[in-house]
Amino acid sequence: MSEFLPEPLNGWKRTHNCGELRLSNDTQEVTLMGWVHRLRNLGGLLFVDLRDREGITQCVFNKDTDSALFDKAAELHNEYVIAVRGKVAPRNTESTNKSLPTKDIEVNVTEMKLLNPCRVLPFQISEEQPTDEGLRMQYRYLDLRKPRLARNLAMRHRIAKAVRDHMDSQGFYEIETPILVASTPEGARDYLVPSRIHAGHFYALPQSPQLYKQMCMVGGLDRYFQIARCFRDEDLRADRQPEFTQIDIEMSFVERDDILDMVEKLMNHVIKTALGRDIPAKFRRMPYSEALEKYGSDKPELRLDMVIQNVTEQLHDTGFGVFDSALANKEAIKAMVFPGQAGASRKEQDTLKEMAVEAGLPGLFFLAVTEKGIKSSLLKFLGEERAHSLAESVGAQEGDLILLASGPSQQLSVKMGKLRLAIANKYNLLDPKRLEFLWVIDFPMFSWSEEEDRLVAEHHPFTSPLPEDLQFMENEPLKVRAAAYDLVLNGCELASGSVRIHQRPLQEKILQRIGLSMEEALQKFGFLLNAFEYGAPPHAGIALGLDRLTAICCEEASIREVIAFPKNTNAADLMSGAPVIVTEEQLKSVHLDVTEVEE
Repeated sequence: MSEFLPEPLNGWKRTHNCGELRLSNDTQEVTLMGWVHRLRNLGGLLFVDLRDREGITQCVFNKDTDSALFDKAAELHNEYVIAVRGKVAPRNTESTNKSLPTKDIEVNVTEMKLLNPCRVLPFQISEEQPTDEGLRMQYRYLDLRKPRLARNLAMRHRIAKAVRDHMDSQGFYEIETPILVASTPEGARDYLVPSRIHAGHFYALPQSPQLYKQMCMVGGLDRYFQIARCFRDEDLRADRQPEFTQIDIEMSFVERDDILDMVEKLMNHVIKTALGRDIPAKFRRMPYSEALEKYGSDKPELRLDMVIQNVTEQLHDTGFGVFDSALANKEAIKAMVFPGQAGASRKEQDTLKEMAVEAGLPGLFFLAVTEKGIKSSLLKFLGEERAHSLAESVGAQEGDLILLASGPSQQLSVKMGKLRLAIANKYNLLDPKRLEFLWVIDFPMFSWSEEEDRLVAEHHPFTSPLPEDLQFMENEPLKVRAAAYDLVLNGCELASGSVRIHQRPLQEKILQRIGLSMEEALQKFGFLLNAFEYGAPPHAGIALGLDRLTAICCEEASIREVIAFPKNTNAADLMSGAPVIVTEEQLKSVHLDVTEVEE
């Protein structure tokens, strides 16, 4: 680090940011402040690319004009913080970066202040330089200087502002709910906070503001929203963090379609404001059962035109052992059409088979639709006529490759759905700029947990069942569908919501159905059950993932790239060192004792 005393600003004020100046500012005296992004010393001229969060401006030091200033600038290094004064001038644009908004101008510097030096960097502040993610997170304050992250956080800000503006225009109140709450069952693991005042008692950090927003409806507040912090102690992946942000919404005196309509209007406003793009006013709707059958997922990726199709009835009595055995076991045979891959080589087909095995499929078979007819090792079992009929029924065109697999029907769809996504990723079939919204509706009310040997709520236990399915509640609970809905965007679960239960007898019945005794129900949810006896209105709501929405709008694969200070995949903050071991005194004050720590 150079030896110098940082200079005070002494009244210098920034007149413009580093992404603002244009030819219309020609000859104007300006003051810029920021970080040295890049230097080029040509002997008599020294060029400094000065950067702040808004962009980059080229600043020029001329030795013939001011040799002392030139020598001072020659001592600069990357990421030094400086302030410059000078005059805007047109720039020779032949060698400039055409993508820079400031490419047409430069600033001829007449004064400069050195505000702070910078040590040797652990990595370069450059988009072109790939950096280990662990190092990026350890020095997150440096990583945040990268233009890409600055753009991502600007997008996040615009989305959040667009949400607030729209919700305000629709009569919603933004209401904060508590961060220290009671621990409740039916969800991910809670983060617990010990109480100093109440020995042996714990708060939990909220997994969502679910019960409190319902209390807002009981309280007559009618239309609530909150950009809410939520906390879940669960295994992490690209679209999960231990703390995340959701756009939380609840409305009174509404039904499912009212919520769906409201969210469609909100998404149209947000996408138009943040991206300047139009999306369909109404989103496609698909029952949960159809999503699983055709896409093998409850969050279908609609940017890929490969649908899973059941061809079981067309493939009886083929004499092909694999298919005949599946049919004898009352299993299914299903197909997908891979467009344009009829010419796939044996090696490419072997690669697809390997991908199928990774997706859990024991076998994958092919029919190639070529200009000379269908080519396949299965032809000797199917015959030409049945093969052509099969190709026609699944919509295969000349040049397409039909993929076939067999197995238990629902498991087969799920595994083929995994293969479908693996193919999309390997062959780059997903356009990151395309936005495909979808409502998935009519979810199951319950599922059976083998681990816990009981029914569990598929959504959460405050979701109302569809009225027409109440008849199955006692004897066939797995037939009951919920008034729940998910908003899917590009194969990502963007939002989840439901019509809520608002009457105590039905809420008690649902809690009992998932194995809670009345004593446990009162202990965990007594305040909710009591509230329902004081004129609770019909209400429904939804929560949208702000992190996930921002990541998709920024074309990022991980939500870590749109969060200022994320945790890594081990739920650790590498910058601050959290989580940390605390002192015996701190543990004693909250009545805790750590008996064993695994290294």
